[in-house]
Amino acid sequence: MLGSDDSSRVAQLMRETAAAELLPWFRNLSKDDIRQKRPGDVVTIADVASEQRLAASLSKILPGVPVVGEEAVEKDPSLVELIGRPGEACWIVDPLDGTANFAAGRECFAMIVCLVQNTATIGAWILDVPRGRMAVALHGQGVTLEGKPVIGGEPDGAPGGFVGYKVRREIDRQLPAADRQKLGQISTLGCAGVEYLEILAGRSAFCLYGITKPWDHAAGALMMAEAGGGAVRFSGLPYGPAQPTDAGIIAAASQVTLARVRAALEAVRMPLLAAASLTDSARFRLD
Repeated sequence: MLGSDDSSRVAQLMRETAAAELLPWFRNLSKDDIRQKRPGDVVTIADVASEQRLAASLSKILPGVPVVGEEAVEKDPSLVELIGRPGEACWIVDPLDGTANFAAGRECFAMIVCLVQNTATIGAWILDVPRGRMAVALHGQGVTLEGKPVIGGEPDGAPGGFVGYKVRREIDRQLPAADRQKLGQISTLGCAGVEYLEILAGRSAFCLYGITKPWDHAAGALMMAEAGGGAVRFSGLPYGPAQPTDAGIIAAASQVTLARVRAALEAVRMPLLAAASLTDSARFRLD
């Protein structure tokens, strides 16, 4: 579906969009430039401008292929249905991943683009905007970070990773000491895109999220698979960009690491690895 030069065109478009629509606003936002979509979920004038520029240009790279952008979905939730339509294709765009960091002046935010065909991700691009790092994955062709191929390896010790606050609290509270030692340090950067790049760079081993919006994870999941690892739902089924957003994701750049993390979490009394889902853990929300 993608032509020989299309992947590099997407990467260049992302760099140009970041330079034109994101970086000029970084640490230059006024209160009027930031609004809450809902409590704890902010959007800025930069998010909107970035998405508009990306959508217009992606439509030129692949004419007729629709764009599912995070901010567009906020206005028309039915757009997400495009991701799960068999035999069809669409772009998925997160114009500014880590908006809360961006709005607070923290240098941890990214831009994410992926291409889905027949409900599966076939192309993925993540740009670490402040540092200029770019990762690119094409289905069956591997993944690169800054142009260099990445093959996932095993951590020297217990695998550390990125886990949301609420899940991390339950892991620390529930896991017996012997099981907790099977995992290394767990933290969060507040930006899924940068976290996936840190895994590719070998500075972390896995990530775990309870809520899996496709613009946050469809690209990263393909990158983990192309590095030799993978991504699964909490039930153990393979991750897919059209899956329910509460199905969860555990992802790693190594199949061995993925299995080790899942095994360590078996002792936690939440539906991390069980098909029982949220019914058995209504006492708290996964994130």
